[in-house]
Amino acid sequence: MSSKDRIAVVTGGTGGIGTAICQRLKAEGATVVSISHSCEKDRIADWLAENNLDIDVLCGNIADEADAARMMKAVMDKQGRIDILVNCAGITRDATFKKMDAGQWEAVINTNLNSVYYATRPIWTTLLEQGFGRVINIASVNGQRGQFGQANYSAAKAGMHGITMALAYEGAAKGVTVNTVSPGYVETAMTAAMRDDVRESIVGGIPMRRMGKPEEIAAAVAFLAADESTYTTGVNLPVNGGLFIH
Repeated sequence: MSSKDRIAVVTGGTGGIGTAICQRLKAEGATVVSISHSCEKDRIADWLAENNLDIDVLCGNIADEADAARMMKAVMDKQGRIDILVNCAGITRDATFKKMDAGQWEAVINTNLNSVYYATRPIWTTLLEQGFGRVINIASVNGQRGQFGQANYSAAKAGMHGITMALAYEGAAKGVTVNTVSPGYVETAMTAAMRDDVRESIVGGIPMRRMGKPEEIAAAVAFLAADESTYTTGVNLPVNGGLFIH
């Protein structure tokens, strides 16, 4: 697999999974730009140093149409093009549906789903015209099977693959592939903060009896992003340890 000399943008790139994706694409030879919601310069500098990353970081709100367009234009202006887009930005606002307010619904839909449109739309025509593109949407096992207390998150993640399938048709004849990766439970700061009994219960339900590693999600992204992956489009690639087999 290789993404040598490609220009890659990773939204949500400073998160646990996003960091691993940035590292892997950089190792594959891509020029990587991470988009982060945090604009604290010291935090970004620490993140780059801790993860041994020499990449650009743009700060802004990918869930805002104008700001997303600004950031994608900034990458295009500096790099000349974008070849790979990984839509990894995501949040949770969990609540049972009867207690979920409109703010919780809209925050998750805007960040997890609308951001895919906001990030992809400004570069879509360019991808088609240049005859090469890789769009990879990071969804979730809970977008495939649903999850108690996550109507907003499950809807957003399912919608991400809906976009994948539609755009896969539109890009197929032009050398642009669009795919989804749906992780299961992954070892990140968020899952590390769970109570021990909750974590053990989750792991007990996974056939592999462990959570995934961010690097395993990044490996799936690297495969789909590679120059050689020319005939794979419209797929939803599960990386979940057998938690959900479809």
